[in-house]
Amino acid sequence: MTTYTAYAPGRINLIGEHTDYNLGFAMPIALEERTTVTFEPDGSDRITLASDEEGVGSAFDVTAQPGDVDGWASYAAGVVWALAQAGHPVVGGAMSVHSDVPIGAGLSSSAALECAVLLSMNAATGTELDNLDVARLAQRGENDFVGAPTGLMDQLASLGGEVDRALLIDFETSSVEPVAFELDAHDLVLLVVNSNAAHQHSTGEYRARRESCTRAARELGVDTLRDVQGEDVLERIGDSVDRARVRHVLSENQRVLECAKAMASGDFRRVGTLMDQSHASMRDDFEITTPHIDLIAESLGVHGALGARMTGGGFGGCVIALVPAPDVDRITTAVTSDIAERGFPDPTIFTARAGRGAALVNDRT
Repeated sequence: MTTYTAYAPGRINLIGEHTDYNLGFAMPIALEERTTVTFEPDGSDRITLASDEEGVGSAFDVTAQPGDVDGWASYAAGVVWALAQAGHPVVGGAMSVHSDVPIGAGLSSSAALECAVLLSMNAATGTELDNLDVARLAQRGENDFVGAPTGLMDQLASLGGEVDRALLIDFETSSVEPVAFELDAHDLVLLVVNSNAAHQHSTGEYRARRESCTRAARELGVDTLRDVQGEDVLERIGDSVDRARVRHVLSENQRVLECAKAMASGDFRRVGTLMDQSHASMRDDFEITTPHIDLIAESLGVHGALGARMTGGGFGGCVIALVPAPDVDRITTAVTSDIAERGFPDPTIFTARAGRGAALVNDRT
């Protein structure tokens, strides 16, 4: 019996939050942490899933429709459904899932699972698709099957990652441009502080932010907010909340572009400043941070980070920071103490670097 193994990494978004579905810009990295799926097709119409991390197995028919599968298995079922909807072959069998991407931390464990499932299924059926096609299928599964209204960033980052490179993504054209992210050369590290407060993309708050952007675009007479990038349009938006949401998106797009230039020139102090500004915009205009997350970002800055911001869709998850390498232990200790003093859960703190994108590992008989 032939088995097919594929992996796909999680991702960290360095800057550019809630800009993807507005056809703006973002700059993520793929992580070294990854999800691996081993698929053994058996020619049936049913897929069984096993995962040590989830602690339970699951199963679904390859003909499953939206609403038929829930929980973590819905992400796998969703991309199988998306493949079939697009006219590509799918087949049943046994899938074994292993992952070291933290779940619910804003590091896109869901996209990692989706992309690994797609690559292993496509290998089993002989389907050849490019990264953009795979990303769009994964997004459709998450949007229309799972019901999480996410953009395309997570999947593109997971599929297109490069070692020591960030990915400048233009969501209007779906172009991906690698940008040097060589922190070692500047004696810096990317510190990740997992608040251990899980976030949920499919909650009403995430959906409400997207609806606010859509409503504002309609009021401005354009298809997406990208169409008014660089224009002075805020006074034309009647609702104060919608106005603040638009201010975040348009200013965040500009910060992404400035960050890419600063990163390419090695100006990481400017990168840090832009990260701080991004967090303030998410806190004040888009209102997707929490007191817990804000405390972490503030503490990182007080104790010596060049810049810090929440990463991910919001309402929990992780804060990232650019930190001088010699100060990692000191800053980690200080931030952990600040969090404990406020009575929040102990964080999980680790360093991260840009890693390779998703790939088929092998097929063997």
